[in-house]
Amino acid sequence: MFSRVRKGCVGNQGNNPNNVAGWELRPGGMLVQKRNSDTNQTSTASVSTINVKVKYISSYHEIRISYQASFGELKKMLTEHTGLHPQDQKLIFKKKERDSKSYLDVERVKDGSKITLVEDIASRERRMLEMLKKANTEKASKSMAEISLQVDKIAEQVAVLEADASKGGILSEKDVNNLTEMLMTKLIRLDDIVAVRRFGIAEERAGE
Repeated sequence: MFSRVRKGCVGNQGNNPNNVAGWELRPGGMLVQKRNSDTNQTSTASVSTINVKVKYISSYHEIRISYQASFGELKKMLTEHTGLHPQDQKLIFKKKERDSKSYLDVERVKDGSKITLVEDIASRERRMLEMLKKANTEKASKSMAEISLQVDKIAEQVAVLEADASKGGILSEKDVNNLTEMLMTKLIRLDDIVAVRRFGIAEERAGE
């Protein structure tokens, strides 16, 4: 069993055995070493992050990251070093591609582990295609809004001519033809935009 504390061990600490440097007096006279919280925190901090070496083409990038982080988080950090979008990255660890949702500690990535970064060309092309589709959709929507506004203006001019005619005014054949031609041009352009959008939607559904 544990021995009792001798008085001499604590007698020089202000007559208070609880103040023994580095030691703690437990009930019953048992003397045990105190836990150093600062040391524990430092130790915890040192093991909570790891350094991984990532090879991209002919360069190596040393990344300090939490050992509990995901491969997706690592990809985001690599974007700052390589310029590659996270979706355009493939991370190879132990000859196997790792999913972005997988965690470093689960996949046994340790301090000093080596990971290879490869650009995912197919993913980049898909992402660029989606961006192009979005840009075309926004452009088409803007064009449709502009055409609709122009058609409204033409309709106002037609209404003015009709009002003049109802009051006995003489309609100019040239004015009527010009308005008709302008209106038909806008409507044809509008039909083209709608057709392109429908074709794009059909292609997108076919690819699903």
